[in-house]
Order: sequence, then C-alpha cells, then structure tokens
Amino acid sequence: MPRHSAAVYRRRRLVILVAGILVAAVIGVAVWLLVARPWANAAEATPTPSASASESSSPDPTAPESPAAESPSPEASAEESPGIVACEAKDVEVAAVTDADSYDPGVLPQLSISLTNRGSADCAIDVGSTTQRMTVSSGTDVWWTSTDCQENPSSMVATLTAGATVTSKVPVTWDRTRSSVETCADENRPRAPGGGASYHVAVEIGGFKGTTTKQILLY
Repeated sequence: MPRHSAAVYRRRRLVILVAGILVAAVIGVAVWLLVARPWANAAEATPTPSASASESSSPDPTAPESPAAESPSPEASAEESPGIVACEAKDVEVAAVTDADSYDPGVLPQLSISLTNRGSADCAIDVGSTTQRMTVSSGTDVWWTSTDCQENPSSMVATLTAGATVTSKVPVTWDRTRSSVETCADENRPRAPGGGASYHVAVEIGGFKGTTTKQILLY
C-alpha cells in the first residue's frame, strides 16, 4: 500500500477536528434548548398596560353617561297659590244619601253623606270621620248613631270646588239595631222593627248639619 504524505494526514485530522467541533456544538445547543426552554414563558412576555396608560386611555364610547342632577322644581309661593278659605254654612249644603228607599228583611241600609258647594269660590272643609255623624230615628226615638261605636276617627281636610257636589265613597252600614256606647260588643242588641216601619236618616259633617232628613222603610 502506498504511503500518504504528511499533508494528507494533516487534512484528514483537520476534517475530523472540525466535524468533532460541529457535533459538540449541535449537542450543546440541543442541551441548552432543553434546559432553558426559551418559549416556555412566551405567553407571559406580552406586556400589560401600566396603570398610567389605563388611566389616560379614552373613555368607552358605549358606556352610558351618568345623568345630570336634576334641579328641584321651585316651590309655589303664597302669592302663586293663595290659601283656600274655610267653607261657610251659607255656602254648604249637606244631605243624607241611602242606597235604597226601602229594605227587605235582612238587608242592611248603606248610608252616605252628600256635600254641595253653593258658593262662588272653592272652600276647605274637614270631611274626616271625626266630623261625621249619622243618626237613624223613628219619630223622636233615636235608634242608632254612627259615633256610638266608632273606631279610630281621623281628620281629613279637603277642598270643595265651587258648584260641585261630592258624596262619601265608603258608605256606613246600619245593622238595624239600637246602638249605645255601652253595647258596642253586644251581639244581642234590640233590632229595629220592620214590616214597613219608617225611619229617618239625619247627617252632619265638618260642623254643618243637613237641613233635611232622608226617609227609609224597613220590612
């Protein structure tokens, strides 16, 4: 076998050395990638806006605007709404109202009060239960009075319009018995005779009495 020159051996050794260096470099890079894992925290690398940036950002155009505080409406002065004067007897007409003129046995009369302002101006009147009184009589015999067993009376001042007529919304029921303050809880109070007997209903309210009475018949 022919012998090679020294130059040939040097070139072979150089190639082997370079190849060894390349292999070592490849292995070193592979080990670094495995250990360091530079992509592992890539998601965390995205910068978040700083507090100053968020504070200086423009407002959301879709966010609703806060409503401005409403100015309170001006209150009416005494000159703009003068006080209503109290009703006078010459201007007020009070009358008794019943839901029927006659009642069959067992049917209870429903009693109400009608108010009419005959004056030319509105007036104020207390229409509360403290000022209401209904009386049922037969001749001179008073059978029943609404205030005998009244509970929790109250006041209520209302304006009665000039020329208007109003009637109490909630009627008072007469149970067809004789009333007294001593027998309010008595279930066996004397019952008013029927058979066509005549009774008269008298009313007053706000200090004004009805000028007439309303006749009813009980059967």
